[in-house]
Amino acid sequence: MKKGLLCISTILVALTLLSATSGKVHTIGDSTMAPYEESATITRGWGMYFGQFLTNGWTSINYAKGGRDTYGGYNELWQTAKKQVKEGDYVIIQFAHNDEKNSGMDGYALQAYYKSIGNTSAAASVDLRGTVPSTTYKQNLAKIIDEVEALGAHPLLVAPVCRSYFTGGKIRRNGKHDLGDSFSILTETGIKTNQSVPANDHTMDYPYHMQQLAKERNIPFIDLTTATAELYESYGDAKCHEYLFDGDGSTHFNTTGALLVARKCAELMKAQGILTDNIILPTDLSVNPAEADLGEAYKGQTLQKEFTLNGFGLTPEAGTVSIEASEGIQLSFDKKEWQDNLSANYSASTLVKTFYAQLTLSQNGLTEGTITIRQGDKTITIPIKATAIILEGGTEVKAYWRLEKDDTYELTGPAQVIPQSHTGMYVQRYSSPNANTVWPEWTGFDASRKTQRNLLTGDAWPADEIDDNPERYIQWGIKPTEGMSLSIDEISLFVCGCGGNGMCSHIYYSTDNFETRTTIFEMKKMPANNMQYVETKPVIKLEEGQELLIRVYPWYNGAATGKTICLSDLTIHGMATDATAGIRTHNDVRETSRHIYSIDGSQRVYMLHGLNIIRQEMADGTIRTTKSIYR
Repeated sequence: MKKGLLCISTILVALTLLSATSGKVHTIGDSTMAPYEESATITRGWGMYFGQFLTNGWTSINYAKGGRDTYGGYNELWQTAKKQVKEGDYVIIQFAHNDEKNSGMDGYALQAYYKSIGNTSAAASVDLRGTVPSTTYKQNLAKIIDEVEALGAHPLLVAPVCRSYFTGGKIRRNGKHDLGDSFSILTETGIKTNQSVPANDHTMDYPYHMQQLAKERNIPFIDLTTATAELYESYGDAKCHEYLFDGDGSTHFNTTGALLVARKCAELMKAQGILTDNIILPTDLSVNPAEADLGEAYKGQTLQKEFTLNGFGLTPEAGTVSIEASEGIQLSFDKKEWQDNLSANYSASTLVKTFYAQLTLSQNGLTEGTITIRQGDKTITIPIKATAIILEGGTEVKAYWRLEKDDTYELTGPAQVIPQSHTGMYVQRYSSPNANTVWPEWTGFDASRKTQRNLLTGDAWPADEIDDNPERYIQWGIKPTEGMSLSIDEISLFVCGCGGNGMCSHIYYSTDNFETRTTIFEMKKMPANNMQYVETKPVIKLEEGQELLIRVYPWYNGAATGKTICLSDLTIHGMATDATAGIRTHNDVRETSRHIYSIDGSQRVYMLHGLNIIRQEMADGTIRTTKSIYR
């Protein structure tokens, strides 16, 4: 009997040790951590790269989103993340950038104050983001910690990365998220502005209060604030912005900056004994991703993928790394000049370099290739694959919003439209953006074409916005009708700012009610009255009951009034089919070749704007000819 119990005990211990060798690290935070779509922007969040430093079956899942403070961290991001968190997992929590809204006052308390004195217009325009460091900031973090621990997981408080605000070669106080030099206080008698405290007073120091909470709760504190200040200062102001940031301000990283911060976080965790055996800090040449599935697209489309090439402690101290691609794959450092091989020079035994690969899907089904990287006697081979698909056998679906005089839409095909709606915004009017409005030449439109002009509730754009406000967006959507599936292959619209050059926007789509999202457009400081054409050709399959939502999130670069975001000609296109039948084909393709012609019969390599004649040669010998207007 004792022998049997001993065997069972041994098995349980073994299973416990086995389960401890793998797990997930979940990251929740703001735009400095968030994932970004490689094709839409050069901005990168450090959470995108943290998984590179995990080994032994540990992986990372990034739930961070731009514009979130600790209220959004708990009420939105954590509510999504906790569905996936298991016992033994780790949860990295980084907030403060957006908790600093309202000069250190709490957004909800500020709104309640304005309501209490009858100032309804001021109450309506309050940015609800923002917390007080010593109270609501800590309280929101504590709520996340409580629920992480209740799941048997491990919370890690990570101090926010610095903003690269330099004075005399050093990161100044507000760059380290200490508002002590200038902040506001909400009191019973009103708002006190332009307050200050001495440098040794941490009343308005967000990382300090995060650290105090970590001590109170006996959980790890990773001081990325100090670490990134030291990193930035080692580069100096100019080089820091040139090498680590995205070229638009002092907050958001490029690939190099995001990668170095992710590595620093992993290094600090390992130094504190956290996941010691499951964090790897490469000192040799490595590349991420180590293999790449570029995904699915339509025949004739070109797919791109970003790679990061890293080397630490390389020998010799200076040299060259060669990058070569197999036939059909092109490489580039800047996504402008493409070739089949590249050379990356390095010095001081260190290399951090981003390169891109692109593959044009010239045949249906699976396309495969390789990228080979060589440095001295070391060789790294990266397998590459992508899949071309076609849509056929269904009924065409098209939803179209002209947005010329109202928000009505035209719908063809079996689908259900989710009408346009506004959150934190309203339609100011329908008119031409400006007498000098410029449309893309291929449209044939002129400045008289009317658009929908949208303004935020309260009419005044805040001074300190650098990213999305999660409570301000414009939305449309589509979903299959009962018993049908819907495959979406095009989303397009026009967008511009009117009244100034400071309008910024992100445009996303989501199929899970924005628990996750895909960026299809990002532009900051849009040229006024210059209509931007936004188009993506995604591979999206909606099953019955599933919705595709599209959202435009605007903000303005600086305090302003009278600035509007103008929208026009939103189109969602796809094919519907019976839910029990598929319209996606891969290797069992019935099309053997496809040729595109203009109306005058001349052959084209790709579809161009206007009328295209498509001639498909099928496997059974038949010919299909269709007309397609590419807008």
